[in-house]
Amino acid sequence: MVAGIKITVLLLDAQEAFFVARKPRKDSPHTTAAYRRDLHGVNALLARTADKAVGSLVLEDLTVLALRGAFGEFADGHAKTSVARAWSTWNQFLTFCVTDGLLEGNPMGAVTRPKAPPSAPKPLRGEDTPERLLAAAAAGARRARDPWPERDVLVLALGLVAGLRSAEVRALQRSSVVGRPGEQRLHVQGKGSRERSIPIEPPLERVIDAYLASCATRFPHQRFGPNSALLLDYRGEPIGRGGLDYLVKASYRWAGIRDQVPTGANLHALRHTFATRLAEDGANATEIMALLGHANLNTSQNYIEATGKERRAAAAGNRTYQALSGLADS
Repeated sequence: MVAGIKITVLLLDAQEAFFVARKPRKDSPHTTAAYRRDLHGVNALLARTADKAVGSLVLEDLTVLALRGAFGEFADGHAKTSVARAWSTWNQFLTFCVTDGLLEGNPMGAVTRPKAPPSAPKPLRGEDTPERLLAAAAAGARRARDPWPERDVLVLALGLVAGLRSAEVRALQRSSVVGRPGEQRLHVQGKGSRERSIPIEPPLERVIDAYLASCATRFPHQRFGPNSALLLDYRGEPIGRGGLDYLVKASYRWAGIRDQVPTGANLHALRHTFATRLAEDGANATEIMALLGHANLNTSQNYIEATGKERRAAAAGNRTYQALSGLADS
């Protein structure tokens, strides 16, 4: 609003301004792409309701009634978690519009948001499954035209004993390994540009050293500097998302543990195994939060609740166990 004159702002222009305003946050490309999908998906539904082209929509078209209808349709074809994420994206966008003086109020408060169920940890099943996986990788069980067990072991170890996400593994540089031998740590750039330092023990240090030695043998003419990617593909290029996913899935298959991997989990199952074992061995939620780079303590608390000794003790107090004991003894 300028000197009492109402300015009409196209919806798509406002959304582009929203992304420009977010640039200092250093969102990952994956996050930005997800935000764009959430906005564009609802844009199409708003346009259909208003009988307009998406490019003709203006901010004044974003009435409570229109947004309720669009989100109702969006919910019909999407999971609860997807609807909740889209609601959050639109809420952030419209809050930006209010802050920038493009709208007088944010209508999302009147649009129902689904309550997403808390996500349960999805670690590898089986007490010795992580050990079997590492042993198979070290023995070269993963069949490939050009086997590289040193790299396979390192990738799996970064999930199992450092709890790294896929994007964090791919973002590691040679300079990410810092400190003196025996006291080294990984410097990790996590979600939301949050940095953390993860202590590593000599066994992982030796795995890293063996991998770096294998790189020197494989790529004798390639020069590596501190800012070179740590994890490489077979051509000596930084490993991509697809290549990393395939490596982990193939490792599960050749280790014979595919039935021990939760549905829908891949490298993240290794991260969840790391956190679950921490909780089982007595780490508290604050320690787990720091090591995994969680933004919310409640997320870390999930691991405590899923493995807590108190819950096991409560279950063990069930009097019916006495009857079971009698059956076993008879």
